[in-house]
Amino acid sequence: MRKVVVTGMGVISPIGNSVEELCASLKAGKSGIGPITSFDTTGFDVTIAGEVKEFDPGIWIEKKEARKMARFVQFAAAAATQALTDANLLSEPNAEGRRQVTSDPVRTGIVIGNGIGGFEIVTESHKKLFESGPKRMLPLTVPMMIPNEAAGNISMMYGTRGPAYTQVTACAAGTDAIGQALDLVRSGRCDVVITGGTEAVIIPFSIGGFQMLKALSTKRCHEPEKASRPFDADRDGFVMGEGSGMLVIESEEHAKKRGAKIHAELAGYAATADAYHITAPDPEGIGCSAAVKLALADAGMKPEDIQYYNAHGTSTEINDPTETTMLKLAFGDHAYKLKISSTKSMHGHCIAGGGGMEAITCILAIRDGFFPPTINLDNPGEGCDLDYVPHKAQYGEINAAMSGSLGFGGHNGMLIFRRYP
Repeated sequence: MRKVVVTGMGVISPIGNSVEELCASLKAGKSGIGPITSFDTTGFDVTIAGEVKEFDPGIWIEKKEARKMARFVQFAAAAATQALTDANLLSEPNAEGRRQVTSDPVRTGIVIGNGIGGFEIVTESHKKLFESGPKRMLPLTVPMMIPNEAAGNISMMYGTRGPAYTQVTACAAGTDAIGQALDLVRSGRCDVVITGGTEAVIIPFSIGGFQMLKALSTKRCHEPEKASRPFDADRDGFVMGEGSGMLVIESEEHAKKRGAKIHAELAGYAATADAYHITAPDPEGIGCSAAVKLALADAGMKPEDIQYYNAHGTSTEINDPTETTMLKLAFGDHAYKLKISSTKSMHGHCIAGGGGMEAITCILAIRDGFFPPTINLDNPGEGCDLDYVPHKAQYGEINAAMSGSLGFGGHNGMLIFRRYP
């Protein structure tokens, strides 16, 4: 198989709107959780979220084009612009001010994960439909709301003509998108792929829906920075987040030929299904542990080759002990030697966007030799007895890191990143 490397990274997140801002926040254990400002939460039990702050899409996207995009598309386009710039794959602006990819456009693909699409567009158009009739609906309702528009818009922005796919596997979508992108490069169908995840669902409809599922934290709305507490005995649900994490990946041969800076090797991927429940993970961890083992086999690695695991770690009653059980099943005795952390304790659960952010977190951990913390872990819960790097970042050499994402519907995705020599 062709070796695949990461040459570009970009991020829009509740704890930083650039890769280096994200890195600094992870090292500092900074929380991005706060009161919801995007809508009036009167009547809601849930009043907190991990919102992206000080986001101006005009920094990365032409303002005229940004107005035609849902928020999840704006996030993806901004993060993709950062990643392409980092990879040095954009031309100088042409006479119209547009930049194009400098790689072969037909050999340049896009795979983006998204769980829900433009829910704010759906909500606004439904309101206009019911209050004033169909002729008052937003003219661009359909092209703004559908999940594939992140990939479509980025393709049009930068002139890529290879495949432009959208992966929809709920909370695993960002991770699965990167895995599919890996396969596109390995197979030789593409030389370069822009890939990651994006989500923007901090709106009344989705917060209300997840609230009715009893999935969101309600106990600490008065102290939001302490609400997301993965693996802690006093956890009571996840905190919704938003944002996008995007990578540029390419074949090693292509990257070396153009003299690209290589951040890491994307060494392995696997996906499985639990075949168990629409919202809950299989408590025995069978499907998820299989994904870990398959990803290790895909990378040609052994369990002890992994030093850091970025956990799905949602801070829900069911997920955290289940994921712990899975890690013991997959890694055996090495599970007790692993450094494990859930960065959702800082940025919240960004659904599909989380897979991209957490992939970047693994690369930064390898680059800088640090284990991001799980903040708010005061007292590990029952069944949570591994090393979750509580409270403060720790430092040490990391040669390989794994990121796991588990989605509603029983989707399990695992990625492995390895230090590039």
